[in-house]
Amino acid sequence: MKLGKYSLGMGDRFGHQAEAQLNALIKAAENGVRITPVWNKSFREHNIIGSQPADVRRAAEKAVEALHWTDCYFIDADHINLKTVPNFIESSDFFTLDVADAIGNPADEDDIREFLKFAEKYSKPFPIPNLPQKLEVDKRLVENITRKYLAAVLSAAKTYHYIKDNCKPVFVIELSVDETDTPQSPLELFFILAMSAWQKLPLVTIAPKFSGRFNKGVDYVGDPQKFAIEFEQDVAVVKFAIGEFSFSENLKLSVHSGSDKFSLYPHIHRILAKTGAGLHLKTAGTTWLEELIGLADADGEGLKIAQEIYSQSFEHYEELAKPYATVLDIDRTKLPAPAIVNSWTSEQYSAALRHDQSDKLYNPHLRQLLHVGYKIAAQMGDEYLSALDKYAGFIAPNVTENLYKRHIQPLFGIK
Repeated sequence: MKLGKYSLGMGDRFGHQAEAQLNALIKAAENGVRITPVWNKSFREHNIIGSQPADVRRAAEKAVEALHWTDCYFIDADHINLKTVPNFIESSDFFTLDVADAIGNPADEDDIREFLKFAEKYSKPFPIPNLPQKLEVDKRLVENITRKYLAAVLSAAKTYHYIKDNCKPVFVIELSVDETDTPQSPLELFFILAMSAWQKLPLVTIAPKFSGRFNKGVDYVGDPQKFAIEFEQDVAVVKFAIGEFSFSENLKLSVHSGSDKFSLYPHIHRILAKTGAGLHLKTAGTTWLEELIGLADADGEGLKIAQEIYSQSFEHYEELAKPYATVLDIDRTKLPAPAIVNSWTSEQYSAALRHDQSDKLYNPHLRQLLHVGYKIAAQMGDEYLSALDKYAGFIAPNVTENLYKRHIQPLFGIK
């Protein structure tokens, strides 16, 4: 039960694609790259789908048995907090502690004083290997960072202790500070890790905020070179913190909404190869979109279901997009009318949705809308689930190819 150097968070909205996903990791292993599968699903997604955390474990266990997977695997309670974590205790062994809502909240003054005492040696400039210059820091700056992040780390500690008191003895903890408005500087990341060490949080992954936009299901929006600088600096901070605070040697960065960020993968691969660092990448809803592509490829009834999901998503745009407003960038004028989509062939539908930027029919606005349109499929109930079984032969190859060829190969340099 040890998270590997490389791990992949795999969302499976409807619990039908675990084998297809695992096949992608088997192909990676056959080509010399071992990746730990982590099936993840959030409280919000469970509520929308009507599923339970136990469903995720059952689907994973079934795939592991069917494909004779003998390495470790994990079930991630994704983006949980003290209020929602009880739902996941029995079924999960990976917990992503989301503390974004607590960032900036005031911490108790006694806690602030105690942490500042713990961190006193870092209140003047100090070097971190592989950073271009010493971190310029003084007592006031450390206090400002403490006041910004300490309440968040303390909330993570409360959730961790609940898990520790109620869960199986071996589990993985990730700290998520990515769902904020501004990226953390290397200095802020260092002190977040220092606060975690002070609270004895046994972090294995940490998800910082990077600059640019990590929109759902589409490529990165921003300057990839700037991201590369931030990512490499954060890798250096994590490596330093491992030695400074006795974190697990497996501590590594986690990139959230990491699916389909194709312009970033060459940079991440170069930095991983250069530094020897590990990586956790969350791919979330990209698998659900491959289900739609598979249904469209099946033509006939499958295409009609895919078209109906688009029509209903178009009609319920506001409801679907609102919860994801910060990670969507949809130009509604570039969304085709449902009548147009209903006239498409299976090839046209698949080409518009499949993330192939070289295809002139590819439509990132349609793709983002359908990414959040899984609620419509959930409302179809057995009609949609039965179609997943009926057309599994069309869907599974798309799921495997998407994860392996578009994600794993460029991330890890597999030819």
